Amino acid sequence: MKWHGRSWGTLGDSITAANGYQPLVSTVLGFDAVHNYGRSGCPMAAGGDTDEGATVNVGRGIHPVPDCVTIFAGTNDYRLNKPLGDRDSKNLLTFIGAYVTLIEHILSENPAARLNLWTPLQRDKDGYDTERPNKAGHRLDDYANAVRDLGRHYALPVLDLYAESGLNKLTLSFFTEDGLHPNLQGHKRIASMAVAFLERL
Repeated sequence: MKWHGRSWGTLGDSITAANGYQPLVSTVLGFDAVHNYGRSGCPMAAGGDTDEGATVNVGRGIHPVPDCVTIFAGTNDYRLNKPLGDRDSKNLLTFIGAYVTLIEHILSENPAARLNLWTPLQRDKDGYDTERPNKAGHRLDDYANAVRDLGRHYALPVLDLYAESGLNKLTLSFFTEDGLHPNLQGHKRIASMAVAFLERL
């Protein structure tokens, strides 16, 4: 019960906003408070119609920063054709630039926070899947790779749901409602991985 009496903040899109995996994880790990900062339909990157709910903007508004913070984003950046960008520019209109900005903000606000990064899940919805590049020329795994690289660069733990969750084109009909959003079984699968992952931090 290492997390007993401590707080957890979850940043992300509609998969996080649905509040499906958080209660399952919290029941096992004993978080005292769970703050759901998920925004449906919104990417990590800023700009456009989703700017207000962009994960980078929501995350920079958190105060105080919880003891444990999870960032679970990327599928909407792929779906909304957000460019990847790079670490150096810190361009908020790109996935990596926004992600770097958010990581550095959280760690500057609370250096002791156990910040952890989750890759996007595989998907097959609205013509966006694991095979086809988006209009920016990137595949979904490019966004997952960017998360993996950021974890290595900042020495942050990464939960690789893209590669290890078991959600793929053969199982999406079992684990999701529509090829993207997890159903109860999907949230249980995410939670089972998250419990083991957070226990070791």
